[in-house]
Amino acid sequence: MSTKGYVFAAVDVTDQAIYDAYRAQVLPTITAYGGRFLVRGGAPDKREGGLAVPRAVILEFPSVEQAKSWYDGPEYAPLKALRMRGATAELVILTGIEA
Repeated sequence: MSTKGYVFAAVDVTDQAIYDAYRAQVLPTITAYGGRFLVRGGAPDKREGGLAVPRAVILEFPSVEQAKSWYDGPEYAPLKALRMRGATAELVILTGIEA
C-alpha cells in the first residue's frame, strides 16, 4: 500500500497576470497524476516561524511517486516555467502517514 504524497508550496505572486495564466492551466496536469487541491488560497493565519507564506497551496496525490512524477513530468514542465516567471515559491514534496 502506497502512502499518500503531498505537495506544499508557499507562493509569493510577483506578476498576477502570469500567475493567473498558470492557474488557468495547471489543474489538468494535477488530475492526470491522480492529484487534487486541498488548499489553494491566500491569507494564511501565520502563528510561528520565519517562513513567509503569502499564498499557500497543498496538493494531495495517491503516492509520493505520483507527486514526484507530476512535478518532474512533461505536462507540468512548461507550466512550472510559467509559474516561475510569475511567482517565487518554496515547494516541498511530503510523505503522508498511513492511517
